[in-house]
Amino acid sequence: MTQAQTRGAAPLTGTVWLRDQVCEGIRDQIITGRLKPGDRLVERDVAEEFGVSRIPVREAIRILMSEGFLQALSPRRIVVKELSRQDVVNLFDMREALEVLAARRAAENADAAQLRTMKRLLETARKATLAGRPERISHANTAFHHHIVETAGNELLAATLEPLEGRLHWLFHQIDDAGSVYEEHRRLYETIAAADAEAAAACALTHVRHYREVALRLLFDEADSMRSADSAPARP
Repeated sequence: MTQAQTRGAAPLTGTVWLRDQVCEGIRDQIITGRLKPGDRLVERDVAEEFGVSRIPVREAIRILMSEGFLQALSPRRIVVKELSRQDVVNLFDMREALEVLAARRAAENADAAQLRTMKRLLETARKATLAGRPERISHANTAFHHHIVETAGNELLAATLEPLEGRLHWLFHQIDDAGSVYEEHRRLYETIAAADAEAAAACALTHVRHYREVALRLLFDEADSMRSADSAPARP
């Protein structure tokens, strides 16, 4: 199911439905590593793989370029984008600004049902972490953050974060620090459940900044997250 469908959009039909299916399929292949940075996408081959015409493929490629998954090296050469250090820094700058606000508002607004869902997602992440299942960990952690944003009850905030969710999932999939992430998510849940807005905001800020340091260290062998930006690509 696409992000638009999960947010209650009208049912999709025809070319639009095919476009979204192709878009979701390619995005998933990039996130899981089946398509790696630098890999080329050829319209004809993608159309054959998904059993569609080139029109929905062309539209899906355009969407994925706008989301930051693909880039055009020339009009006829589309490749999977390599995440540069600056790309990662930019993503975490946005997370720091928006997810801290989301945590604060979630602590103010969360009802019993929303807290139960948050706790269930946290438990799913715990079990996946204990089992050493990276894909399930990544999905559970992404869903946990997404639910906090929904619980915040701010549609503009959710709409601003939505285009980033795929890239964040892609980034989470490349980083193995599951034990620390679970503990930070657990503390974040506890502050939200306690309706302590300031503590939730502080917890979210610590979490985002820690994850920034982990990402820069694991992807770029960089110990100091405050060093000046360069354009070195992330390892696949």
